[in-house]
Amino acid sequence: MKLLKVKTARFSQVVEKCGEPQVYTLWQKPEADRHFQSRIKNNRVMTIQESENGIEFGIVGFRERKGATYLVFPKSLKRFADKRIVGVNWALVGQ
Repeated sequence: MKLLKVKTARFSQVVEKCGEPQVYTLWQKPEADRHFQSRIKNNRVMTIQESENGIEFGIVGFRERKGATYLVFPKSLKRFADKRIVGVNWALVGQ
């Protein structure tokens, strides 16, 4: 059985290349939030979720998940699209 190797990138690298993200709170259904939809289309949203063993990681794009946190970046995350973002450092997230 061959294990798939998931490519990873450090959260600090993403912030360095794409700017300081802001936490985005969904107050309505994502489809109804035009502002959020434009961020998704421009590859500026990252979904932060927890793995089975409790470690946080990020995925570029919007994935509707229970307990997920959504970050919006000033620049496109396209270059990190196929990677799992590890080492989430909340000190690098804007208030």
